[in-house]
Amino acid sequence: MDRGVLERDHELERLAAAARDAADGAGSVALVLGEAGIGKSSLVKAMPCVLPAEARILVGECDDLATRRPLGPFRDLVGSVGTELARALTQGGDRARVYDALRAELTAAPHPAVLVVEDVHWADEASLDVLRFLVHRVERLPAVLVLTYRDDELDRAHPLRHLLGQVSRAERVHRLPLSRLSVQAVHRLSAASRLDPAEVYAVTSGNPFFVAEVLAAGGTGGVPPTVVDAVLARLRGLDDRTRDVLEQLAVVPSAVERPLVDALLTDGVAELAAAERRGMLTVTPERAGFRHELIRRAIADSLPAARRIELNRAVLAALVAAPDSDPSRVVHHAAEAGDQEAIVRYGPDAARDAAEAGAHREAAAHLRLVLRQRDRFGSAELAGLLERYAVESYTIADSAAAVGAERDAVALRRSLGDTRALGADLRWLSRIHWWAGDADEAQRAAREAIAVGEDAGDDRLLALALSNTSQLHMLSDRHTEAIDFGERAIALAHRTDDPAILAHALNNVGSARWRSGDPLGRAQVEESLKVALAAGEIDHACRSYANLIWSLLENLQYAEADRFLAPAMELADRAEHLGFLSYFHVELALRRFAAGAWDDAEQHAELGAHDFVPARCPALTVLARVRVRRGRSGAGELLDQAREIAVHTRELQRIGPVAAAQAEAAWLRGDRPAVVDAAGEAFEQARGLAAVPYRAELGYWLTKAGHPIPPDSSDHPYALQSAGRWREAARAWLAAGCPYEHAAALAESAAPEDKLAALSALDVLGAQPLARLIRGELRRIGVRHIPRGPLAVTRDNPAGLTERQLQVMRLLAQGLTNHEIAERLVLSVRTVDNHVSAVLEKLGARTRREVSVHATELGLLPGSAET
Repeated sequence: MDRGVLERDHELERLAAAARDAADGAGSVALVLGEAGIGKSSLVKAMPCVLPAEARILVGECDDLATRRPLGPFRDLVGSVGTELARALTQGGDRARVYDALRAELTAAPHPAVLVVEDVHWADEASLDVLRFLVHRVERLPAVLVLTYRDDELDRAHPLRHLLGQVSRAERVHRLPLSRLSVQAVHRLSAASRLDPAEVYAVTSGNPFFVAEVLAAGGTGGVPPTVVDAVLARLRGLDDRTRDVLEQLAVVPSAVERPLVDALLTDGVAELAAAERRGMLTVTPERAGFRHELIRRAIADSLPAARRIELNRAVLAALVAAPDSDPSRVVHHAAEAGDQEAIVRYGPDAARDAAEAGAHREAAAHLRLVLRQRDRFGSAELAGLLERYAVESYTIADSAAAVGAERDAVALRRSLGDTRALGADLRWLSRIHWWAGDADEAQRAAREAIAVGEDAGDDRLLALALSNTSQLHMLSDRHTEAIDFGERAIALAHRTDDPAILAHALNNVGSARWRSGDPLGRAQVEESLKVALAAGEIDHACRSYANLIWSLLENLQYAEADRFLAPAMELADRAEHLGFLSYFHVELALRRFAAGAWDDAEQHAELGAHDFVPARCPALTVLARVRVRRGRSGAGELLDQAREIAVHTRELQRIGPVAAAQAEAAWLRGDRPAVVDAAGEAFEQARGLAAVPYRAELGYWLTKAGHPIPPDSSDHPYALQSAGRWREAARAWLAAGCPYEHAAALAESAAPEDKLAALSALDVLGAQPLARLIRGELRRIGVRHIPRGPLAVTRDNPAGLTERQLQVMRLLAQGLTNHEIAERLVLSVRTVDNHVSAVLEKLGARTRREVSVHATELGLLPGSAET
């Protein structure tokens, strides 16, 4: 085997098996991951040797451009794929056309097709969008989708995280993390050199690229202390012209196409021969590129700034001179060369191309560069650029940038006397201020937007302003005002035949009616969703989904919310609407929290607990409540942060849940005065606004603390508990699928058997604080045999079970069937089947009966009872 793929037999066999399965119609995704230099590209290059002879391999690469090239890895396929896909990729990048053509390409004979996308950690949003499309469908295609990426470069906010989350839910996934070379492998590779293998291993830690570079540079003298030194040592053996060539190519963060090679180099591809012989470059008739990205980076990073600027200017000149150059590449090299004229000229087009391809991060990045040169634009043109930047920043949830840009646009439109544009900008400014969590500024801009719209005599402009104000009232639970403003907007939307405004206004009116107790409101919100989807209005459709789901969650209609969560997330994900995607993750976190799936809830909440205010406040609240119910530290700090945001929004939908969480935390630690302090003010606000869910929950905590409240006539389970009707409440919580709340209601019974049943359920959930209180109550009423709590729920877990698997294991030990476990934990039976299999495997149990024995031995189940 070639030394570049040493110790990769297992991974190659897995890929070969996946290709054989794909030839039979069982497609899959293969993830090849590891640190830089670990050999991902080498593995891809070795694949043809092990794949079936009839396999067709397509390879595209993502580039490390400052602003990514939309659909870059798929455009690399042009020349290797059929006419329809090539046209779809080169004629505007229409996503639906690309999707259909790509699926047809992978379905076409011969089978199987192996599509490799390298360095997905650098993928643009449009490419990630295409990959999400494929991930959902590849199991039904005669194809293998191979994705390579650096797992050590992915923080929680990295766009690739969402794609990997979808991949994890695919039916057939091959995860191939590449390990470093062993000491023995490094000894084998070093055998032909004069270097000490132990020293080579000590310097490189077995990273294949580091090893190869150190060995290649070994003839120049001692072992270089860094890989950069190794690369530069190899350059010293080349003539000046070859070094110049390598430096020129090194500033291009991608493979260099043949026409660009010919434009940059006097003698074209012939000048690459010496570097190719030394193993620095890979050269084909179509393009040339460095054998490894780290070689390119090492060379580029070693260049003096003046030299980098000079070399980027050469690339820029060649791209500008060539017809149909990708504007994003032009802008990248213009920025690197400091050519502001080129940025101003090509940046707006690059941003437009990126936005049309759904790459909103790239669009915003291009516009950010352009707007550094504000003095080069006239006022009207600058206002237009600011408006575009504000919308792109809003879409990617960069609220601060969106507010700043939209404020500047408003100021320019005001100075220009452009009334209609000013009205539209004021409406956007109001929306963006709300997006940023500033209720006062949102209201101020909203009032002026209406005044400008009325003065302009423009029905459409006025309708937008009225609907925006309706939205703000709805979000503040001022339902009468929301309906009044919204119905005026609906009438104007019908008059102007504008489906976007109609969808927006129907959403506001329907949500206000629904939240005020009118069940017909839901139909209006669903109608707004239908209108928005039909009109292709993604922002309005996402907002309709968000309000539908939120209202269903508030009303404990969790199964109904499940119907909308999946399509909502798919829409926001595909459209790269990162703000709404974060919000949907938080709504899913609320759903999983209610179901007692607290691990899942935390994972989804963490995706929203960033700077995006509408998602951050409820995300922090979910994370805090999980800690409260598990008895973990840190909940108070999270709730303090959430409360600060909530108070600034002035909205009960933010204030209420934070207050309830603080009240619950105070109750569990036995601090009744703190319960009243936390819940009292929000409860009065909820009473004044007739907000039943918040009034019921906050009233319940006040009742628990001994604080009198007026009778609540609603049938909300918390209201039933406040009235002492715990049995009815327990039934309602069970029907809703809320195991923690069901157990808490059951524990309010005076009967020991009910308290013991509640205790058993809480132990399954790992809800230690409430379980501890109930154990105390059982002791006080004289119950002698009280089951001990699990000993290893949050501490040492010798079986390596996840929290969910611990829950399943305990229910197995109680003798429940998979169907019964699924109902108890609000999961699908298939999911429970998978968890049961994992539990059996991790415990080394052959049968379900053995689970209890092994789990008890490991301290994962209650042992003897307290006496």
